[in-house]
Amino acid sequence: MAIRDIITAPDPRLKVKCDPVATVDDGVRALMDDLVATMFSVPGIGLAAPQVGVRQRVIVVDAGGGAVGKREPMCFANPRILWASDETQVCEEGCLSLPDQFAEVTRPAGIKLGYLDRGNQAQVLDASGPFATCIQHEIDHLEGILFVDYLSVLKRGIILRRLVKARKSQAQKVAVGAGA
Repeated sequence: MAIRDIITAPDPRLKVKCDPVATVDDGVRALMDDLVATMFSVPGIGLAAPQVGVRQRVIVVDAGGGAVGKREPMCFANPRILWASDETQVCEEGCLSLPDQFAEVTRPAGIKLGYLDRGNQAQVLDASGPFATCIQHEIDHLEGILFVDYLSVLKRGIILRRLVKARKSQAQKVAVGAGA
């Protein structure tokens, strides 16, 4: 297991659709393991392959919701929503690719998910509440969609400008540190 660097917005690699996984083999399982290690190192409750620069339809989610001592990583290849409830819920979302930025997003409260597991077996999972929100958020990454894409143009612009400003500030700190 390796901890990988997480790409941050507005990197164009976050806006690309991912390719399906042909089969869950040792390479895909290694990617899943790296995603879990990276997610827990940050810490986060979900991570998608494109967030570490891999254009494959692979996500991981902490079914324990980030609760201390309740880490329950679940790995999904080629996840797809088979059904979504008409009932919606509003959750505050954040993203490892948009550090320290949060906003309320409305999504279906429940979903039925189809996917391939670590053993390359087709599975179906029912999810609701924050767990369903997390899965939907990660699947969006596979389509090149970020949670800020659900916000108004004004709110999205504010968040993206904050990220660019933070990146420039960090680069200046590194440059000053290297020159000292």
